[in-house]
Amino acid sequence: MKKIILLGIFIVLMINSYAQDYFKDPRDGNVYKTIQIEKTIWMAENLKYDTKEGSSYFDNDPNNKAIYGVLYDWQTANKVCPDGWHIPSGDEFKEMLDHYDKSIGLEKIVRDTNTVNFQLGGMVDFEGTDSEIDESGYYWTSTEYDKNYALYFDYLIILDNPVIDLSRKEDTEDVHGSEKSSRYSVRCVSLANN
Repeated sequence: MKKIILLGIFIVLMINSYAQDYFKDPRDGNVYKTIQIEKTIWMAENLKYDTKEGSSYFDNDPNNKAIYGVLYDWQTANKVCPDGWHIPSGDEFKEMLDHYDKSIGLEKIVRDTNTVNFQLGGMVDFEGTDSEIDESGYYWTSTEYDKNYALYFDYLIILDNPVIDLSRKEDTEDVHGSEKSSRYSVRCVSLANN
């Protein structure tokens, strides 16, 4: 009887642990690892939700979805997160970066299963060209510059070194990656209940 009670307690703990570390999207059944940073819960994987318009897979290859998720234009990105979740603002990305910079170092946030774990899913630029898979991850923020441009977060590997940045409005003259028609990955965030 004691073994049955211990087994029951173990199962309850495992269920509670699962509920705290994962989120199952009720729309399609995809399960995402999550991590709490300060008062925000982050999906630790790129969103994989399919939409009828405004999204695609890298190189239009559905096999890329399992590893890299789906790429979305900015308008779609702002509507694609499940209920209770949203795409992070530029300030939320800054808070996440500040947390990691102080605690473990920014170089560890890519492909580290105990962090936000940025998959380098590349992008589709404003001209429709797929590029940079396994070299960079671009992520939309909800922060809008104007009717054509929005702020994005990027994680690049250049000469085997990570480069992490948020775009700046003044970049839009030279770097057209922030055009809202570009397709980037999405991470969804939610406020923690505690």
